[in-house]
Amino acid sequence: MKLGILRTDAVRPELKLEYGEYPDMFIALLRHSDPNLEYAVYDVELGQYPADIDEVDAYLITGSKSSVYEDKPWIVELMEFVRELNRRHKKLLGFCFGHQLVAQALGGKTERSAKGWGVGLHTHRFTTVPSWHDQGDVDLNILVSHQDQVVAVPHSARVLAGSEFCENAVCQIGDHILTFQGHPEFVPEYSRELLSIRRERIGEAAYAAGVSSLSGIAQGQRVGSWVLNFLDA
Repeated sequence: MKLGILRTDAVRPELKLEYGEYPDMFIALLRHSDPNLEYAVYDVELGQYPADIDEVDAYLITGSKSSVYEDKPWIVELMEFVRELNRRHKKLLGFCFGHQLVAQALGGKTERSAKGWGVGLHTHRFTTVPSWHDQGDVDLNILVSHQDQVVAVPHSARVLAGSEFCENAVCQIGDHILTFQGHPEFVPEYSRELLSIRRERIGEAAYAAGVSSLSGIAQGQRVGSWVLNFLDA
């Protein structure tokens, strides 16, 4: 299995030395469950795509500080690539920005949430348990960092999990597309530093709640195992 990671942002310089770029975080997460998984990274902000769509077996779209509804040429191009992946039933994963972009590209809608920032550790509950799930606890504790949310899913999508704050947190389309609002690739220390950097922007109440929530246990590795189950199916 070779996974193509579509990089949609860069980690802040002051955090990159410690935590790496976003593709590095995903590689560390997934290699924990499958050390033999191969990777290729494409910086789609710079227009980098595979010469052949079948160059890899599956694709993953990372998070980004950009919003999917921004009129940026690279976002428009990425949406068209997502539509082509869907037409070919190519396996595709999306996280945070990737989750939102897949929804927007395939007929759903993403917008800035009136509920404000979602930060820290959130719980997303599965109302439908798919075959790639470990069939254990239906509550998933996952690190999040977002203002935008998917407010309408594509007609072909199934909403598998959500919360009162984020109703459409995990979505699946057919057997080939799986997306999460959360960040399984984040570690609590990275979330804490990101919260500190964004403290003024997100507001004191959200900052304090986010930092307090980090005393819980994030289940990123659980999601990593699910992702590999999904890719192998």
